[in-house]
Amino acid sequence: MTTVVAGVSGVIGEALARDYLSSCPEQNLIGLCREPAKVSEDLRKHPGVTLMAWDAEEAQRLDEAALHSVLNASGPLHTVIYTAGLLHDGRMFPEKRLEDLNAPDMVRAYRVNCVGFGLLMQTLVPWLRGKHFKRVAAISAKVGSISDNRLGGWYAYRASKAALNMLVRNLSIELSRRCAPLACVALHPGTTRSALSQPFQQSLEQLNVHEADETADHLFAVLQHLTVQDNGRFINWDGSDLPW
Repeated sequence: MTTVVAGVSGVIGEALARDYLSSCPEQNLIGLCREPAKVSEDLRKHPGVTLMAWDAEEAQRLDEAALHSVLNASGPLHTVIYTAGLLHDGRMFPEKRLEDLNAPDMVRAYRVNCVGFGLLMQTLVPWLRGKHFKRVAAISAKVGSISDNRLGGWYAYRASKAALNMLVRNLSIELSRRCAPLACVALHPGTTRSALSQPFQQSLEQLNVHEADETADHLFAVLQHLTVQDNGRFINWDGSDLPW
């Protein structure tokens, strides 16, 4: 069996990879990220891990032939977890008002937070066929919920996560026809201490903030308990449903 973690160099991706390696030692793990050399040494040297260069923003960077070769050799695809996400970096920051909105940042957010997931699934779907139960999960965000939005702002991030949620919902319908049995879900990880949340320390003081290992443990527990009845859900880190 094989697990794919896209965005394995991020704090949640790395922590989830470690959970899978310790709890499912018989499984192989394929880690995708922009710079494999920057992944922690223990993962780089682990015999069950294959790291491959991949960029959610530039899908053509993925060597699909090499990925297919690894998948052919590593056994049936059991779990796919998409942890890549973009809220801010040196080139963009969450919008506070309409005047802050600009097309390049909107496009970047959509490419990383939504399009990258769809294109990766397009590549992986042939390995999701089979009689074994499969899990497909995209790390979304509660701020991507349309009905839960009462604060506004963060236009690009909110809109791209809402689009990711729709993509998950669409995939849950199509994949249930083509690759059953499986569960395809969107997951909210909760507020996690990371580079993504670091600029918002003042706001974080009013929230329940988890360390990356805690977040990964919560998500791993949710993933391990998924059944076909969960297909198409938007799930909070504690296993409860979130509104679309």
